[in-house]
Amino acid sequence: MRLRFGLLRDPFHFVAFGFGSGLTPYAPGTAGSLLALLPAWALFGLPMPWRVVAVAVAIAVGIWVCGVSARRLGVHDHGGIVFDEIAGILATALAAPSPAPFWLALAFVLFRFFDIWKPWPIRQLDHSVGGGAGIMIDDLMAAVYAAACLTVVRILLT
Repeated sequence: MRLRFGLLRDPFHFVAFGFGSGLTPYAPGTAGSLLALLPAWALFGLPMPWRVVAVAVAIAVGIWVCGVSARRLGVHDHGGIVFDEIAGILATALAAPSPAPFWLALAFVLFRFFDIWKPWPIRQLDHSVGGGAGIMIDDLMAAVYAAACLTVVRILLT
């Protein structure tokens, strides 16, 4: 299915497609993840409890918006829907000790690695959960794996 920028007139598609980043012709998930680094960096200005709340809100919004967008498109997890990657990067960045470029780049690389590889149980969850939660769950699990690795690196370097 070929998508046009006119699709972004629908507010659900606009958000689900990562504010347009999901319409990139190559690697839309990577584009959405790169876009997410800006709000991830900005959230470091907040105390940790507020960062956690912001990520929880992003997850809740993502479940709703991605589910609506997928239903309107008639495709469960269209490749252009990248808000799940945005929420995944935000969740992964919670484990970063600072907004330094090293930590954000490492969060990005680790998240993309697990999001693409989909080790157990990520792939199984991706195929067994429907709706907006199904679109989000694999990226949130990838974020958990990436955050765990980020924490190990942080411990080893300090």
